[in-house]
Amino acid sequence: MKFEIIKEDKETNARVCWLYTQHSVIETPTFMPVATLGTVKTMSQQELRDLGVSIVCGNAYHLYLRPGSDIIKKAGGLHKFMGWEHSILTDSGGFQIFSLAELRNVTDEGVEFSSHIDGSKHIFTPEKVIEIENDLGSDIVMVLDECQPYPVTYEYARRSTDLTIEWAKRCKKVFTLRPSSLDYQALFGIVQGSTYRDLRKYCTKKLLDLNFEGYAVGGLAVGEPKTLTTEMGGFTLELLPKDRPKYLMGIGLVEDIIEFVSMGGDMFDCVLPTRNGRTGMVFTSEGKLVIKNAPSADDYSPLDPGCECEVCKNYNRAYLRHLFNVGEYLGPRLATHHNLYFFMNVMREMRKSILEDRFSEWKKEFLEKYLANSEG
Repeated sequence: MKFEIIKEDKETNARVCWLYTQHSVIETPTFMPVATLGTVKTMSQQELRDLGVSIVCGNAYHLYLRPGSDIIKKAGGLHKFMGWEHSILTDSGGFQIFSLAELRNVTDEGVEFSSHIDGSKHIFTPEKVIEIENDLGSDIVMVLDECQPYPVTYEYARRSTDLTIEWAKRCKKVFTLRPSSLDYQALFGIVQGSTYRDLRKYCTKKLLDLNFEGYAVGGLAVGEPKTLTTEMGGFTLELLPKDRPKYLMGIGLVEDIIEFVSMGGDMFDCVLPTRNGRTGMVFTSEGKLVIKNAPSADDYSPLDPGCECEVCKNYNRAYLRHLFNVGEYLGPRLATHHNLYFFMNVMREMRKSILEDRFSEWKKEFLEKYLANSEG
């Protein structure tokens, strides 16, 4: 992997960078659609290519359970298995294990958990997770971490942060022993520490000593007030080195992405555009719109008048509302397609504004219009 800074904003910490992997060049700031089970829900790989997606985010936990990392390895890796020639980042599953708290037991050795599918018992150690991600053959591999809940006591957060650091060390050790055919893989560390500044600083220092190829800010957007999300995210970004990609995990609100870009964030992922699309919420330049609401019943305008996506060019709000109300699969597909186009286009516009030294003006203009008109 190679990381190159192309342009830095003069007024903020926003920047445009190029991240080179074996499978694609990723222009940052970038948004990674979530392909948890090897698919971005309702979307084909060709549609993702047409939207300009250069990297998707898979999940080691879910792919290990179904169809099994051994099956994917036999297919030649996740790229070949899912027919995707561009980059893939795989999360280790730390957040999924955290979200299934009733089914897990965390020890120094790793995590013992029961499958949410059939109740079968499994153990994830740092070594096991790297083995799974090696089998998947992803371009960017995330270490196993413990995602801390909110609120959490300082004592728990300190123990958990120490555990994340130790697991990161073990991940790094076994990662260096990967087969030569996987030399293209890059390993990212994940900074934890809950909402405690000293723990965030402590964790960052320990991870920097391990010299990962990129760094993620984890443990945010897990129930804490947005002010704390912004404070802890910005504080941690300041601690991370400029010459490595900086990844904000699970950050998906457009306004939050823009704010973290101004603080130096490079990479983002979230299920928001796809999950919300499937339930009838669409994102537009004039704010969020719930297409199933009554005002759309006889509204024959596109979802977003200024949008150039195929959905806005060919369909109107009344038709989209009709599809959702009668349970036609095309409704969620079209809404998801539009939402992903919107997110990818926001990232393109941001990169362009940084390159042209007008990021602050673009940010102000975009957010004033976007936040003033959202339905909900």
